[in-house]
Amino acid sequence: MNTTAVVRPVIDTDADSLGRVHAACWHETYDHLLSKAALAQLHPERFAAMWRRFTVQGPDFRQVVAEVDGEIVGFAGSGPGRDEGKPTPHQLYFIYLLDAFHGTGIGQQLFDAVVDPGPTYLWVAADNPRAHRFYTRNGYLPDGVEKNEEILGEPVHEVRLVREQ
Repeated sequence: MNTTAVVRPVIDTDADSLGRVHAACWHETYDHLLSKAALAQLHPERFAAMWRRFTVQGPDFRQVVAEVDGEIVGFAGSGPGRDEGKPTPHQLYFIYLLDAFHGTGIGQQLFDAVVDPGPTYLWVAADNPRAHRFYTRNGYLPDGVEKNEEILGEPVHEVRLVREQ
């Protein structure tokens, strides 16, 4: 398998492909955190419709995809912090990569494309050890703030990770 990725900005014609990859990533990432009934609600068309609304963002937002052999295999996005009492001005909103491409360096390419050096923060499921290892390698530490985020009608316990420099 070729794991040379091209990382580029999201464009409006990516919506259908992003819908498929987004749904697949959520099934792979949340299969141990959400019920089968909740996961059954994940449909590529639903995500594609969301991506059609969010492909055009202002200059403070970055959304990129990673392509391998012309197919989208992951995506990432960042922008201004969205939380009241945010610990830094910049937030990593999401980074998802199909399981088949974990460990190839593509996740780091996605991260580097949307996160500049310096302070930033993110939210991650408490029970996602692979993500925690990735973010620790990139200088993030938990700051003690936690919350339950509702995903598909079910609570997922999340922790906030912060990189100070």
